[in-house]
Amino acid sequence: MMLPLQKWLPFSAPAPQTQLVHRSKMMSYDQALVWVTMILMLFGMVMVYSASISLPDSPKYANYTNKHFLVRQASFIVVSLIAGIFAFRIPLSSWQKITPYLFVITLILLAAVLIPGLGKGVNGAKRWLSFKVFNIQPSEFMKLFMVLYAADYTVRKQEYMHKLTKGFVPMLTAVGVVGLLLLLEPDMGAFGVIVCIAMGILFLGGINGVWFGGIAAILVGIFSLVIVFSPWRRERIFAYMNPWQEENALGKAYQLSHSLIAFGRGELFGVGLGGSVEKLHYLPEAHTDFLLAVIGEELGFVGVMVVVLLFYWILKRAFEIGRQAIALDQTFAGLTAKGIGIWIGVQAFINMGVNLGLLPTKGLTLPLMSYGGSGVMINCVGLAILLRVDFENRVLMRGGRA
Repeated sequence: MMLPLQKWLPFSAPAPQTQLVHRSKMMSYDQALVWVTMILMLFGMVMVYSASISLPDSPKYANYTNKHFLVRQASFIVVSLIAGIFAFRIPLSSWQKITPYLFVITLILLAAVLIPGLGKGVNGAKRWLSFKVFNIQPSEFMKLFMVLYAADYTVRKQEYMHKLTKGFVPMLTAVGVVGLLLLLEPDMGAFGVIVCIAMGILFLGGINGVWFGGIAAILVGIFSLVIVFSPWRRERIFAYMNPWQEENALGKAYQLSHSLIAFGRGELFGVGLGGSVEKLHYLPEAHTDFLLAVIGEELGFVGVMVVVLLFYWILKRAFEIGRQAIALDQTFAGLTAKGIGIWIGVQAFINMGVNLGLLPTKGLTLPLMSYGGSGVMINCVGLAILLRVDFENRVLMRGGRA
């Protein structure tokens, strides 16, 4: 008697087996993380178009069309999504095996940037390798591979993590070599992010607290000395401390002062999409390093807070996924997930801090949003690996094998 009744009920529940299969498909990956990533990239593409639409009016970009940066950013996103799908299909165990090779190859690329004729310079910094059709920025790749390398190192050296010579010095040497190459470009911003990644993963991996505190103090001293003995960096710090002094506002603090003007004009709800004045050749690099300032001017405090909350959600979700992986005895996967969270979170925080005048000006882009091929692609690959960690967690929790 039950079967005919169930047949005619339009909203009857599916059979237990069908319901289980449907639920399994719905929970196979973190859909919210995918959507947040897509929202940030597409929102970034719209704002890159808005921030760059007037650039062809200047002699530097006279040969470009108004849609040049929009089309290129859209193509970067497509390529990045393809790379992300490919990266998601690689098991974490395979990532762990190839990590040392990826790290060494990226070191070679960082060195190649410094070779005359190979490295491409922009605004006095040599950070790119030109391949005619596209450029790659090895420092962007190093951020992800430092996450993987530090996670793998922590797992391999777990029994030595409380010892200085066997536990900390080898990792310190690797970071030091990377830092030297980055400072020669120069790219102190990328070096700062990489140091935060390495130190964060080592801390989460259980390194000796005394050694960690001591090395952290030494690193602060090194960064301070680099600033003290670099006249242009020192001038930038002084300008940051008083950006409205006439000499600074027209010099080293020019970008900062116009960024603050953009936020001031935006107030609560902004002047409207496309209505920015600062992007009209007043604010340099508006489509890259200072994209948040254009968001603040056009969409106001509300638009900025949406961006901040989306990045906070990614950071929070990365640590949740990492904690879950470690609880399942997948230490490498857990540290990788948390490392990706540290990387995205630290870089977003520095970029936002620079735009808002909370930190000295550094050449760091806003992850997933700012114009640039290498940055967007490696961000996508990193988040695809984070999705893979979550996927393997779900497989293990269902009793399967990752």
